[in-house]
Amino acid sequence: MITLKPISAPATTAPKPDPELRKAAEAFEAVMLRQMMASMRKAKLGDDIMGSSATDNFREMADARVADSISALRQFGIADLVEKQLKGSR
Repeated sequence: MITLKPISAPATTAPKPDPELRKAAEAFEAVMLRQMMASMRKAKLGDDIMGSSATDNFREMADARVADSISALRQFGIADLVEKQLKGSR
């Protein structure tokens, strides 16, 4: 009589995420998003009547905060790709 043993999947451990690599990848994504937002701002169609250098500075700061928030949400995927690429190069 033949007895069959249950086949168990080999124990695979997922690589531990590197928090420093994660942070660097998110920072890179935030920089990319800031540049994209700055390019969109430059493509405005009309002149800003109430525009001033102070308004521009506050817009840049607001755009930087938005870019940081978006990169932390991990919706664009740039940080994931950078992190994956850098993990493979180790």
